[in-house]
Amino acid sequence: MTSRVEHTDVGAYALGLLEDEDKEAFEAHLLFCASCRSELSELAGVASVLNGIGPVEDDRPPSPAPAIDMLRRKRAADRRTRRGTFVIGMAAAVTLVAGGLTVGTQLSGAEAPQVAQGSEHMAHMGPAEQFYADGRPIEGKGVDGITGGLVVESKGWGTHAALKLAGVEGPLECELISVSKSGERRVMTGWSVPPAGYGVPGSPDPLYMHGGSATQLKDVDHFEVVTSTGKKLLTVEA
Repeated sequence: MTSRVEHTDVGAYALGLLEDEDKEAFEAHLLFCASCRSELSELAGVASVLNGIGPVEDDRPPSPAPAIDMLRRKRAADRRTRRGTFVIGMAAAVTLVAGGLTVGTQLSGAEAPQVAQGSEHMAHMGPAEQFYADGRPIEGKGVDGITGGLVVESKGWGTHAALKLAGVEGPLECELISVSKSGERRVMTGWSVPPAGYGVPGSPDPLYMHGGSATQLKDVDHFEVVTSTGKKLLTVEA
């Protein structure tokens, strides 16, 4: 995958089968691909079950879980094929190794995770909203009743941010921009605001978005949300 990032590599990433270079490339790809982030969230449970399917304890040295080992070998054999084949093979391996295990239906009774009251919304959060909820938001200064903020973190490749935006009406095209202390401006992500808007009467849910900048967080002065016409909607100090 060093030549390009495949959407279907999400299965390999979930099981930790990507090489370091491919893993870094795919993590950067996740920032801008909502479909891959959603699929990764759905596969998280499958990955944990596969990692838990190990050999019966005996006196032999520990070895990788058979399902993971099988998938590693399959990954190596199919490296030049479409990644979709790997994802299909992963599902087949679960059935083969676990003797008919059906992920999501077998984890019932005493083994089923208990969902606390009031946590239903948490279970349905998207990656950007979850990251924002778990972090320490920096409130921004908006115009025309617009509110919002950012949760930011430093990465080896630059700065990762989750944006919350409310009180904005469409239709608009917007971008989240990082502005360095030297004045360099980098687009972190872009989106369209539908006519109904976000965080307004009739459309009360705010917008949550991921973004990434190659500028290191220590070098960022502030962030801006601007429209395609250049109007500044929100400013967030770093």
